[in-house]
Amino acid sequence: MPEIIPIGADHAGFELKERLKQELAALGYEPLDLGTHSADSTDYPDYAHPVASQVEGGQVRRGVLLCGTGLGMAYAANRHPGVRAAVAWTPEVAKLARAHNDANVLVLPARFVTEQEGIEILRTWLATPFEGGRHQRRVQKIEP
Repeated sequence: MPEIIPIGADHAGFELKERLKQELAALGYEPLDLGTHSADSTDYPDYAHPVASQVEGGQVRRGVLLCGTGLGMAYAANRHPGVRAAVAWTPEVAKLARAHNDANVLVLPARFVTEQEGIEILRTWLATPFEGGRHQRRVQKIEP
């Protein structure tokens, strides 16, 4: 059974979300689109919370969010215990977010990455394992 990956975006991330859903499916994942479903203006928390809730509750291992800068989505998602949402604007940042911080939600700044950059960031994040070791100790200190 393919891994389900919930994905959500506000209006600024809508177009890139649509493309990343295709990429997830092509890579063998099952994207779960939690909205938005058009480019009409929306509020990012309305999409961040449902994705983060699924990660927090253990229904899924990881999720993807998109908004203009990525910041609003990250702020909202990181309010959920156990969620480590990381804004990544390059594949290198995505790799380090996974390897060193065990980021379980990828947040893309849709207004600052091209479609191809977004795809590469997603692929890198999906393929990078958490290194554990000294990083595990640090990740454990995140939760109060």
